[in-house]
Amino acid sequence: MTAVTVSGLRIDLDGYGVDVVDCVDFAISAGEVLGLVGESGSGKTTVGLALLGDARRGARIVGGRVLIDGQDVVGLGQDELTSLRGSTVAYVPQDPSMALNPALRLGAQLAELFEFHQPDVSAPDRDERIRTTLREVGLDSDDAFLDRYPHQLSGGQQQRITLALAFVLRPRVIVLDEPTTGLDVTTQALVLRTIRELCAAHQVAALYVTHDMAVVADLADRILVMYAGRVVESGASKQIFDKPVHPYTRALLAAVPVVSQRRELLAIPGDTPSPGRRPTGCAFHPRCVEAVPECATAALEPIEVGDGHAVRCIRAEHLAAGPARTAPRAAVAREPVDDNALLRVSHLDAHHGRRQILHDVSLELAGKECLALVGESGCGKTTLARSIIGLHHRHSGGISLRGTELATRARDRPLETRRAVQYIFQSPYNSLNPRRTIGETLREPLKVLFSMPTAKATATIAETLERVSLAPSMASSYPNQLSGGERQRVAIARALVCRPEVLICDEITSALDVSVQASIVRLLRELQDEEGLALLFVTHNLALVRTVADRVIAMRAGRLVEAGRVDDVLDHPGDPFTRKLIAATPEFPAAPTTVPSGEDRP
Repeated sequence: MTAVTVSGLRIDLDGYGVDVVDCVDFAISAGEVLGLVGESGSGKTTVGLALLGDARRGARIVGGRVLIDGQDVVGLGQDELTSLRGSTVAYVPQDPSMALNPALRLGAQLAELFEFHQPDVSAPDRDERIRTTLREVGLDSDDAFLDRYPHQLSGGQQQRITLALAFVLRPRVIVLDEPTTGLDVTTQALVLRTIRELCAAHQVAALYVTHDMAVVADLADRILVMYAGRVVESGASKQIFDKPVHPYTRALLAAVPVVSQRRELLAIPGDTPSPGRRPTGCAFHPRCVEAVPECATAALEPIEVGDGHAVRCIRAEHLAAGPARTAPRAAVAREPVDDNALLRVSHLDAHHGRRQILHDVSLELAGKECLALVGESGCGKTTLARSIIGLHHRHSGGISLRGTELATRARDRPLETRRAVQYIFQSPYNSLNPRRTIGETLREPLKVLFSMPTAKATATIAETLERVSLAPSMASSYPNQLSGGERQRVAIARALVCRPEVLICDEITSALDVSVQASIVRLLRELQDEEGLALLFVTHNLALVRTVADRVIAMRAGRLVEAGRVDDVLDHPGDPFTRKLIAATPEFPAAPTTVPSGEDRP
């Protein structure tokens, strides 16, 4: 039974007539999970919100139909939409704090839904439904848990509570907007399994919005690939991953790391065009290695290349007739790193208040080496990284750089030491001053560390921006004028102007599109080779570790449980916890395709 039917959906910028989403068509059956993938700016979330009869701020639905159980939600009044949302169509945001009231206990928030949408349900039946749903999402259902506030839960528990809020009224449709971004692999695996089981058990139609191709490969029944407001490829999950046809789909897959093998990640050149600046014809043609002159002008309609497999590309039939995939390109073997330790941590214990977070942690980082630090959320990875940089000072043990012991507080360390070890934060937007231009942000360390004259500083800023593949003219921009990938490159540039010897990268790609992630990884590898930088790479993404790191350390509950060369640890894990992390990592059913060179096109 079809629960959702979207036909001819058009959404534009209110009052400007500029299409954000153009002619989107799809259907979702009861119990089915439809994956909606693409880079940031492709229109994914905008389409998801349309299922709730909503448009993002500054946009409006101007055409098409959105049928939920046969009812067109486009044009419904506010009272009708309010009744629809939560009961018939539920929404799970990327950030659970958007869905949870910090001032209400969990039980009250769940009960509130019944009071508003299903007031006729008796209190005993309501309480039983709440407890049943909590058990279904893998949470405790006792009174003690229901009396908690959101801030008393871990990130994974908060996300599972948002699932409980979405499923407790047994809706017909659920929209999930990047709900596992930022979660560690074991928590992510639990959330994904919960989504699959609940959709199947209650026959809920789900639209899963994400940029994580590995997640939808494991979760979705069918997939839509969006680019610049249009669906460019659609089909069963197996069709999309076994034989991708559209050059954009192939490029996305070529940018995704896999845990089973080390491979070079290929970033897509250029950026997704913003509404109003999208080229004529196929919007992807300026970035496409398969483009021909006709791509710039041809009217595009979906072409069937298989049973239920449609591609919006004038070369679709030619590409579909070619090889199903090309072999993934193996990463170039790195030169052996220096055996002498540049950074050494010895028997480190760290505390938050009375709670001990790190237990007797020791590690060494050599020059030009990338050492990955992996583990579940709360295992102490970030505490270790912040202790090394001097931001967390409640610790004992030794931290030394080039054999010299470091003070526990960053402010007590000499400028030369603070210059040599730099930290790149997970959120570039939160680590950049929104009131300063990029040039002003980069100029500050040059003034403090090197007393550099203005003219020389300006030249150094321009040179550093070019090193991270940004235009020197971007120095006059503010952080809110940049994309997520550009902000992350600025954060890297901010560290590079200090001429560091060690870069600590704390989950710096966790919220980035796969293509932007690939470009950041390539940049870091180039900096290692050209500048001799040593990297401490904190992450929960084991597939990325396979690509970027030389050695890996697995942490659990503040202790190091396994360490070694990346290929040795990931191919032959010795500790049960490491095996658990690897097993929980989403993996493609087949190796991703690489992007063809385009040199031998007919």
